[in-house]
Amino acid sequence: MKFDVLTLFPEMFEPLKTSIIGKAIEKKLINMNIVNIRDFSEDKHKKVDDTPYGGGAGMIMRADVVDKAYQSVKKENAKVIYMSPQGKKLNQKMVEKLSKESHLIILCGHYEGIDQRIIDKIVDEEVSIGDYILTGGEIPAMVLIDSVSRYVEGVLKQDSIQEESFSNGLLEYPQYTRPEVFEGKAVPKILLSGHHENIARWRKEKSIEMTKKKRPDLLENN
Repeated sequence: MKFDVLTLFPEMFEPLKTSIIGKAIEKKLINMNIVNIRDFSEDKHKKVDDTPYGGGAGMIMRADVVDKAYQSVKKENAKVIYMSPQGKKLNQKMVEKLSKESHLIILCGHYEGIDQRIIDKIVDEEVSIGDYILTGGEIPAMVLIDSVSRYVEGVLKQDSIQEESFSNGLLEYPQYTRPEVFEGKAVPKILLSGHHENIARWRKEKSIEMTKKKRPDLLENN
């Protein structure tokens, strides 16, 4: 899986190159290329934005500069994602679908947004991580990369993916580890029984219970 990220703030993506994602990059399961849009500005001050036609607050990223950045990574098989509060809300189903792509180009907006003409020209899909506004698309882009990368073959063990929250329309069951007793609270006895069928049944019951309590909407949707 290859990620090309078009951004004005490439340094924001450094923390993403650690932990599980960092290991996946080292193993060449993931290729993450961060492209600085400013490098494609022909302005001597590397200006990438201008005032909006029609008036209004803030600045708009220029279509010509963004287009040059895009052309530097453009491939026929690439899917272009624009991180936007107007996009489809990211969920597990979308994550799994995107993980089957071989090349994602992720466009990060900033300021008051991007000239609509370049969005119309290059973007295949707009994606939102929630109904709220952030200062830019970099954090949503990191959320997308992290969530999609987990489903790339080899990044995680298959059973880790299958049993986590949202993978089957339910929240994950509660987890426990040592010590067996913590501040007077013991691990549920069934988890110590070694009876795998009973443990599986208990975990399913707890998943349903947790979902009813915390996210009843998931049960309604299913």
